[in-house]
Amino acid sequence: MTKPTLVVALGGNALLRRGEPLEAQTQRRNVAAAAETLAALTGEWQVILVHGNGPQVGLLALQNSAFTEVTPYPLDILGAESQGMIGYMLLQALKNALPDMPISALLTQVEVDPQDAAFLNPSKFIGPVYTASQAGALQAARGWAMKADGNAQRRVVPSPRPVQIIEREAIHALTAKGHLVICSGGGIPVVRSAEGMRGIEAVIDKDLSAALLARQINADALLILTDADAVYRDWGTPRQTALRHSTPLELSAMHFAAGSMGPKIQAVCEFVTATGGTAGIGAMEQGVAIMRGETGTLITLH
Repeated sequence: MTKPTLVVALGGNALLRRGEPLEAQTQRRNVAAAAETLAALTGEWQVILVHGNGPQVGLLALQNSAFTEVTPYPLDILGAESQGMIGYMLLQALKNALPDMPISALLTQVEVDPQDAAFLNPSKFIGPVYTASQAGALQAARGWAMKADGNAQRRVVPSPRPVQIIEREAIHALTAKGHLVICSGGGIPVVRSAEGMRGIEAVIDKDLSAALLARQINADALLILTDADAVYRDWGTPRQTALRHSTPLELSAMHFAAGSMGPKIQAVCEFVTATGGTAGIGAMEQGVAIMRGETGTLITLH
């Protein structure tokens, strides 16, 4: 019997957590924990994994700018590099956890609109956190845009809305053959021109990419794994309450922070509204329980 298809969005922050050293061994340890959750999900689902890359592409940008004899590489190339780095670690950890399952990591281009308003208002956090004085020095030295991320400052870059997953047919074909597919990393941002595709300076939100992919390949469900255990009403106030079940209509009446839960809510609402499928949001370690409705938040049409 064919398993239903589940697109899982795993944040780059789950692999390089806030405040942790930006070390390869740190990522390996966190990837191993993520692989346990993903392996458990394959018992009930045909899994497609979309991972984020914000901290990683920010780290690559820092390393990239350290060698001043070469013009810094653009963000689309750094995004591709981050896909290779994260994809390799996930591929290895998942193959160790699921030795009999075919697993493929696929470089994924994502088309965006070059006229997207996001290019005029950078909002996507990348890289590590900084103090106010460090952020000011980096703004002056490198021209980076900075915004508050909690009590710290962090670099922000344009995050245009994904329009099309270029490799969606390859992802669908591999999934049909039983592969667990690792893809996206938010997506290598590309735009169409008279000469064909070309990269553009941006980092795409992995939750919106995951929702778009889930719609384009007719997935049955979407799961967003994050550092929050559920979606909360009135988050950060004495009235905050975890939502165990909600609908796009209910969520549309609530406010969620643009830099954190907001894109996740937008992604699940778009997927559920367009397909009638089920979406879940919750902690990385609880993936199976979230989709069973035992914890986290489930979003359905009704």
